[in-house]
Amino acid sequence: MKLAIVGAGMIVGEFLEFINEIPAIKLINILGTKRSEEKVKNLAAKYNIENYTTEYDEILNSENVDTVYVAIPNNLHYEYAKKALLANKNVICEKPFTLKSKELEELIQIAQERELILLEAITNQYLPNYQYIKDNLHKLGDIKIISCNYSQYSSRYDAFKQGIIAPAFDVTKGGGALLDLNIYNLHLVVGLFGAPTEVNYLANISNNVDTSGILTMNYADSSAVCIGSKDCSADIISTIQGDKGSIRINGATNSMPSVTLKLNDGFEETVNINLDKHRMYSEFVKFEEVIANKDFAFANKMLEHSLKVMQVIDKARN
Repeated sequence: MKLAIVGAGMIVGEFLEFINEIPAIKLINILGTKRSEEKVKNLAAKYNIENYTTEYDEILNSENVDTVYVAIPNNLHYEYAKKALLANKNVICEKPFTLKSKELEELIQIAQERELILLEAITNQYLPNYQYIKDNLHKLGDIKIISCNYSQYSSRYDAFKQGIIAPAFDVTKGGGALLDLNIYNLHLVVGLFGAPTEVNYLANISNNVDTSGILTMNYADSSAVCIGSKDCSADIISTIQGDKGSIRINGATNSMPSVTLKLNDGFEETVNINLDKHRMYSEFVKFEEVIANKDFAFANKMLEHSLKVMQVIDKARN
């Protein structure tokens, strides 16, 4: 993979800390704004990125780039991903893929018409601990209740209350608890149980943005509650309950530090089979493999999943 990075924010900083551990991914360019030019210059030097630029067209027109990683504010995902696809680049896009499902549908159509790989960077779908949950879900019997709580007091919330609005709290930039934290809960639940029959979102709104909220999803024989908060904190834990036992995720749904399986017959085990790597490592190993092998079957499967999540988000935001 010959990769260009679009963005220079916190998630890009985390990405650069581990990406050189995947030798098959070659860093070709990094894009920043005019304001962040010095920052991307320093990042390029520190992490052996071949080039840096403030002009997106330089990346789009480069024959040395085959894949673009879009890691910028949420409201720009659709525009930048679309431009990359139209320039015949594969695209890896940070969550949330877009702000509306119709935007994602358009991106999918372009990618399929041009035979390009399009993928959403959503960590939990690629973690070994997530696969452990999928493999052991049947042991729980009939699933009744799914509850997820990702509540984390934001370091930017105090400033927000003073009127200083960071992108994570800016409604015009796709900010808010639903798209920042609760989306990991949605990916977990939809990944395991598919699209729900009914969606409701009870949000705490301040300055037109949801600083926290409770999202409910109904299924034929079970119900899910997903809590995401940036204005208050609680123990971060998720539980799947069936009539024969439960599975507990001990920590945030974006990293799944460990998982506890507990059955009615007394069996109990806590496991962590995640690699001893950054939480994003597993997904980028898979992304490189999918792009190298032009594995459209896998990419399309993941796009179907992402679209289901976006459709839930549409209903929740409405």
